[in-house]
Amino acid sequence: MTRTAPTATDSDVGGLAAGKLKSFVERIERLEEEKAGIAADIKDIYSEAKGEGFDTKIIRKIISLRKKDRQERQEEEELLELYKAALGME
Repeated sequence: MTRTAPTATDSDVGGLAAGKLKSFVERIERLEEEKAGIAADIKDIYSEAKGEGFDTKIIRKIISLRKKDRQERQEEEELLELYKAALGME
């Protein structure tokens, strides 16, 4: 791993550019805050859908399925059917 030389604005602490480290940490913290906000927004939408009578477990499953391509979904469904048949669930 290569390190870039500290700039004039960075204080060197133990061989680390403290300013750059602080910048990385602060950027990550901001993104974590945004992520928490987005998660809260998603939770609100699920609550709204539930209030309208939709089954949120099914909505979550649909979202999961939409992330996959057709072939991947088909293979998963075939395997699920095979497992169900093996367990006598048909």
